[in-house]
Amino acid sequence: MLVIGLTGSIGMGKTTTAACFAERGIPVCNADRIVHDLYEGEAVAEIEAAFPGVAPGGTVNRGLLAKQVSGNPGKLRELEAIIHPLVVKRELEFLREEEARGAEMVLLEIPLLYEAGAEVRVDAVVVVSAPSEAQRERVLARPGMSEEKFEALLARQMPDSEKRSRADFVVDTGGSLEDVARQVDKVIDDLRGREGAVWEKLRGRLES
Repeated sequence: MLVIGLTGSIGMGKTTTAACFAERGIPVCNADRIVHDLYEGEAVAEIEAAFPGVAPGGTVNRGLLAKQVSGNPGKLRELEAIIHPLVVKRELEFLREEEARGAEMVLLEIPLLYEAGAEVRVDAVVVVSAPSEAQRERVLARPGMSEEKFEALLARQMPDSEKRSRADFVVDTGGSLEDVARQVDKVIDDLRGREGAVWEKLRGRLES
């Protein structure tokens, strides 16, 4: 089973691109959705213990958590140390389930794939990219977003140019949805039949 990693900076079109893969029958696991689920369940107690007051209603309030973590690299690392192993565990469970279903290839959507060193958990990396003007316009159109927040988010992420240079495939979302779909089709065609090596190594982590 081949494991594809999908990544890209904020506002580049990862969700749209992942949906194209899903529409073509490729199972997709979304790291952000896993984190959202963890904030409502499994990780709440540990996060509340480390960051008192962030889960007043029994689920983690992202705004309250951000106030404690923002601008504090030590606190951010502490949060990542809680969340990262749980996300990886969920991803491994997803891979095992899809292998049992007979999937030929699967896709892990990991926004901070390179930043987290997660490229070692995939066989091929697809980077989603777009012109910087389009990226800025998309992000600033989001509710509650500001120039300051946008720049802070960019500062935490590897530059788009470096991600593109390290990618196995680049999907440019600066054009139409049809163009994105054509690029996804080509990626799938290029990967079809390729042997995956990563899952064989990762399986042991799940069973240990």
